Amino acid sequence: MNIWNERYSGEEYHFGTEPSGFLVANCDLLKPGMHCLALADGEGRNGVWLAERGLKVHSVDSSSVAIGKAKRLAAERGVKIELELADLADWDFGFEKYDAVVAVFIQFAPPDLREKMFGQIKESLKPGGLLLLHGYTPRQLEYRTGGPSAPENLYTESLLKEAFSDMEIVSLHEYDQEIREGSGHSGMSALIDLVAKKV
Repeated sequence: MNIWNERYSGEEYHFGTEPSGFLVANCDLLKPGMHCLALADGEGRNGVWLAERGLKVHSVDSSSVAIGKAKRLAAERGVKIELELADLADWDFGFEKYDAVVAVFIQFAPPDLREKMFGQIKESLKPGGLLLLHGYTPRQLEYRTGGPSAPENLYTESLLKEAFSDMEIVSLHEYDQEIREGSGHSGMSALIDLVAKKV
C-alpha cells in the first residue's frame, strides 16, 4: 500500500483542513484568477483555500486517498479545483504554465529528486510567476513534531538561495514557531519560508 494512502486513511484530515499559516501570511501575493499549481497538496487544505480566494488551482498528489478527501473538502467548501493523481518523480510540470507554484512541506524528496523538481518548478512558472515554498530546517529533527526524518531532505537558507539563484528572492527566512496542523504537524517547529519570482 502507498505509504501516503496509509497515512491519509483515517476519517480525520491528517494535516487538518485549515491552510498553512505561511500561505495566509502571504495571501496578498495571491490574486483571484491566477493559475496556481499546488504541489503534493495532500488532502487539499491549501488547494481548497486557494480556490476559495478565486485562484484557478491545479492540485497534484500521489495518494488516491488524499485526492478523494480533497474532492470532498472542495465540495463542502463549494469550490472547484483540478485534482490530479501523479507521481511527482516523473510527472510533467509543463512549461510557463502557472502564475504561482505553492510547495508546502514537499520534503519527501531526497536531494536528486528535489533538484529535478526545483528545476521543473522554475520551468513551469510564467515569467514574473511566484514560487511560495515552505518547509522544515534541520533543527526540526530536534523538535520531532512532523516532517521527514532524513536530514538531507531538509532545507537551509543557503541551500534554497543557491537552488533559486536564477530567480529574484522576494523573501527567505528561518524561524521557530508552534504550529497546529492536524495530527501530522503539531508543536514547536523549525521552519523556513521562501518567496521567489521568476525573472
